[in-house]
Amino acid sequence: MSTSGTGAGASTASASGFLRPSGMCSIPRRHVSAPTAVGHSDSRRKFVSTMLSTLTLSPLLPLQPATASPSSSFKEHIDNFDGYTFFYPRSWIQVRGAGADIFFRDPLVLDENISVEISSPSSSRYKSVEDLGSPEDAAQKVLRQYLTELMSTRLGVKRESNVLTASQRVADDGRNYYQVEVNIKSYASNNELAVMPEDRVQKLEWDRRYLSVLGVENKRLYELRLQSPEKVFMEEERDLREVMDSFRVFKAID
Repeated sequence: MSTSGTGAGASTASASGFLRPSGMCSIPRRHVSAPTAVGHSDSRRKFVSTMLSTLTLSPLLPLQPATASPSSSFKEHIDNFDGYTFFYPRSWIQVRGAGADIFFRDPLVLDENISVEISSPSSSRYKSVEDLGSPEDAAQKVLRQYLTELMSTRLGVKRESNVLTASQRVADDGRNYYQVEVNIKSYASNNELAVMPEDRVQKLEWDRRYLSVLGVENKRLYELRLQSPEKVFMEEERDLREVMDSFRVFKAID
């Protein structure tokens, strides 16, 4: 589906509007014969030493989802409190204050970034990703949201957009995920205030691929969003798709 609109370009996208609608260490039981009167002190010391040697002290960590380890090209981000994990390129850096739950950016290609948006726990009661409708329905919502976020008051700007793919997959965690890909192009004129139409020729100012993976857990909707210039995406497609495929949601810590 192709749509067009007016507005200004933005290198990043903000929160998706439609997203808002301990344990004990057990000690093995061991049979210990009662010590005799002779050598009582030595036997007791040996017993205590043996018991201590059977204990392995380890930190109490929350359970993590069973996912493959990232290759040397990636790092893994795990958020136990919100309940999601994904891989991201090792060279990318975290940007704070970007409005998303987490945001990473390529330090060399500033238009290339990845983020996670999560619906509010107080206003959402999602049971599954199917609550969004079909993958195609979800794709239209994702596209409309991107176009809304890219709107501005600049004159003479035109947007062309297409939904490239909308699909559903069952990951190794048994959960359903929707994956959406869209392309958006922005055209603008260098002389938007010109009187004559021939002096207001619009030229391509940017061409981007936007990818979203949608999943539901903890009664919340999660969206992993990746933005990349189209030419860069074609060069890095294999790695970027591995990033998208790595996204998992899981039970969060209460």
